[in-house]
Amino acid sequence: MEIIQYVGNQIKELRNTFGGKGISQESLAEGVGTTANTISRWEMGIYKPSVEDLDKLSRFFGVSILRFFPPEQTPTNEPVAALLRAARDLPQSDVEELRKYAEFRRARSLIKSGKKSRPGRPRTESE
Repeated sequence: MEIIQYVGNQIKELRNTFGGKGISQESLAEGVGTTANTISRWEMGIYKPSVEDLDKLSRFFGVSILRFFPPEQTPTNEPVAALLRAARDLPQSDVEELRKYAEFRRARSLIKSGKKSRPGRPRTESE
């Protein structure tokens, strides 16, 4: 399964189980600032959401951004001792923000390594 289909399946699964009952594509679109048509295209694997889109989705659903990537592509046992030492005395809210930022950066690298390009005009590095 290509990563774009995996991402789409995860979005659909989270949407269908959200709050125990699920929510509509329209409600999700409103929650993350896009359109229902875009949500549909993400779920079908037609459009590839950006890492920023995945960050919005992960915050909306209250899950790690890495949830949108196959387990074999998520990091395992990476050396993070220096980061843990630096974060040791930070308030819990700062530690949580650091975790989200690290997951965001990891997701961005996974998206950049993906084989399938995004439809439409090519993006520049500044976008």
